[in-house]
Amino acid sequence: MSAKLLKSGLIVSAMTLISRVLGLVRDVVVANFIGAGAAADVFFFANRIPNFLRRLFAEGAFSQAFVPVLAEVKAKHGDDAVRELLAKVAGTLGVIVTLVTLFGVIASPILTMLFMTGWFIEWLNDGPEAHKFELASLMLKITFPYLWFISLVALSGAVLNTYNRFAVAAFTPVFLNIAIIACALFMAPTLSEPALALAWGVFIGGVVQLLFQLPFLARAGLLVWPKWGWRDDNVVKIRKLMLPALFGVSVSQINLLLDTVIASFLLTGAVSWLYYSDRLIEFPLGLFGIAIATVILPNLSRHHANENTLRFSQTLDWSLRFVALFGIPAMAGLIVLAQPIIALLFMRGEFSQNDVLMVSYSLIAYSTGLLSYMLIKVLAPGFYARQDIKTPVRIGIIAMVANMVFNLMLAPFLSYVGLALATAMSASLNAFLLYRGLKQVGVYQLSKASMLFLLKLLIASSLMAAVLYWFTPTLTDWVQLSLTVQVWRLSTLCVLAVVAYFALLWVLGVRLQHFKANSVAESN
Repeated sequence: MSAKLLKSGLIVSAMTLISRVLGLVRDVVVANFIGAGAAADVFFFANRIPNFLRRLFAEGAFSQAFVPVLAEVKAKHGDDAVRELLAKVAGTLGVIVTLVTLFGVIASPILTMLFMTGWFIEWLNDGPEAHKFELASLMLKITFPYLWFISLVALSGAVLNTYNRFAVAAFTPVFLNIAIIACALFMAPTLSEPALALAWGVFIGGVVQLLFQLPFLARAGLLVWPKWGWRDDNVVKIRKLMLPALFGVSVSQINLLLDTVIASFLLTGAVSWLYYSDRLIEFPLGLFGIAIATVILPNLSRHHANENTLRFSQTLDWSLRFVALFGIPAMAGLIVLAQPIIALLFMRGEFSQNDVLMVSYSLIAYSTGLLSYMLIKVLAPGFYARQDIKTPVRIGIIAMVANMVFNLMLAPFLSYVGLALATAMSASLNAFLLYRGLKQVGVYQLSKASMLFLLKLLIASSLMAAVLYWFTPTLTDWVQLSLTVQVWRLSTLCVLAVVAYFALLWVLGVRLQHFKANSVAESN
């Protein structure tokens, strides 16, 4: 296995870990501050829009379209051509997102009406929840400009990643979490509507993220003056790749938005319960899935540009093994430890024991698709590095339609839990179809060794989950414990899970060299 590839993956994972830990701290502060009531529902809606845009631009369509073209220009034409491309992309993207941002701020009531139809109907009928629509429209005016900042942050981060400077882009999201926490603690007490402080935290976080990255671009000699380049050949290629990818690579996020629309018709708290459970899923997903996807895309793009199909396939195989090694036990652990984790993190202030129970149901449902979420992040770059947009877009459409069908089937019986389960099911379908697509074009196929490796991971994770279940107390017993004892007990359970999992893998014959066997993808 390439030492450079593993080192890059560990660096991104470490930086992502810092960001995700601060993200959990942020959510703990928010849960204590506004709980899971009406104000929480409104903020999580207003925050979901910029989060959705971050997935599209920072971790999704823009990076998937821009990085392969950038890697090709760098490999074939050198740094001067890279600077020229960067200037034209920055200028073109900057104008477009400025117009979109202005539209979003002005049309925030319309966007709220579209995505939170239930609240809009309440407002029209002067119902008891009418204030949700008004507050959401105001919050969205504050949070929507995050799009402008995060688009340029995504551009900067993609360039730095292509030059193997992964730590900067991976660490950048930390500042968003810090800004939200600071505004909640210091700005909220000064406002008549304290929840608005959280929206201002999103806005300020976007500003700080962009300012943080600019010096690193300058140091690399890549800070250029933007200029318009709509008809430039490479810009044309990027936008042709990006427009369909806006949909194709972010189907899971679109599904979450659709879930939010349906949740607006459900009982108060549904939006918040889905948000908190989704945030806990984001922790392992960002730590392993998104981190590895960030690292492998430049490598896959380089291997494709150099027509090195063997290295291309080996990079995908190593990535799949890596995310499965950690994703499968994380999925099992979240299912078993859902209630203790939620209670420890959030049950204080406005967040009740009933909220713990409600969030745990949707977290378990989301967790069933955790490995699929990770696999999508790993398999999709296999298409985008080859500048194949049509296949993942077609698959994305199928998965999105399936999600809506699953929603209609499950939501009437399982309420918001049905929405979470439908998302997990559609993600599993998406991952399967992506793998089948790569296999059909002869790009990648699981070897017998890899399938045996995955089987051993499943066995070890299932036995680990059984051990955890035996030692995990009920929620009623858990909430009787002091905070200190809860921390100690959960830490002990996590250590027990790790030891049991890797001990079982050892018994099953898994060794480090087996993990490395097909992992010789060089990062040169």
